[in-house]
Amino acid sequence: MANSLESFPKEFGFVVLVLVFYSLFNMWMAFKVGKARKKYNVFYPILYALESNNKDAKLFNCVQREHQNSLEMMPNFYALLVLGGLKHPEVSAGLGLVYTVGRYFYFKGYSTGDPNNRMKLGYVLVFHHFIVSIKFF
Repeated sequence: MANSLESFPKEFGFVVLVLVFYSLFNMWMAFKVGKARKKYNVFYPILYALESNNKDAKLFNCVQREHQNSLEMMPNFYALLVLGGLKHPEVSAGLGLVYTVGRYFYFKGYSTGDPNNRMKLGYVLVFHHFIVSIKFF
């Protein structure tokens, strides 16, 4: 009986490393949200601050919203990275890494309190669409 791992390309480990890196990056963002909760006095179970109750609501909400957006995109990113990685692991891992770095800049820009800043270097997120196309080639 053949080993089930033999069906994966030998470079698939790069895909796994990117998945782990993105997971750690999301944990880092969660810590940033936790620090923002303390800094701007937004306590659980409140998800978003109200401007009528908190003068720093927009600053907190930008940090919270970017992390939430990242969590919303995570299942798609993981699925597409793994599916693309079955056929083209090195390309998928490379583009996945670029996507993760783009997410960092997107987070940093969004965290300034001006949502327009998220696209200064966050345009790298376009590479997410390349991961989708890899699956079809």
